[in-house]
Amino acid sequence: MANKNASSQKRQSTAVPAAAQNDAEKSVVFTPKAFDPNQIVTVRNGFQGRLVYKSKKTGESFIWEEFGAEQDMELSELKSARSSSKKFFINNWFMIDDPEVIEYLGMTQYYKFALSIDDFDSLFTKSAAEVEEIVSKLSAGQKKSVAYRARQLIGSGEIDSNRVIGTLEKCLGVELIER
Repeated sequence: MANKNASSQKRQSTAVPAAAQNDAEKSVVFTPKAFDPNQIVTVRNGFQGRLVYKSKKTGESFIWEEFGAEQDMELSELKSARSSSKKFFINNWFMIDDPEVIEYLGMTQYYKFALSIDDFDSLFTKSAAEVEEIVSKLSAGQKKSVAYRARQLIGSGEIDSNRVIGTLEKCLGVELIER
């Protein structure tokens, strides 16, 4: 019996350092020291239209004229925006290509299912089932952007599938074409 207890204690004691080592590796990845607060981050407009952010910290205005337009912002400014204007992250109006920056800012949960700017229009080429699955996971801000873009593409004739239009209307809760 003494040998069984000794060997089980030995296994338990080796398991703890391995778990602690994994936790230590995870916590080292995104420490404040890993990022310079003056680091420049390219932020793209995830809003279908003109987007304006006015810094509460410096008073500086950042203006994106159209969907996908880019502005360079300091990481410290993004941290300030996270505190004072969280809706820009929640609605995916600020699109940041670097997932490490998003995680550093603590905004991963808002970008988990977000459509990237470059892949935005590819949503409309998918099957109705795929569209329904993707749209159901989007933020309210991205759903509005999808509806706006869908109206544009329907108007230009680029989306003409009644099945995709019907699925988009159902998922978004909006009317995209007059009936």
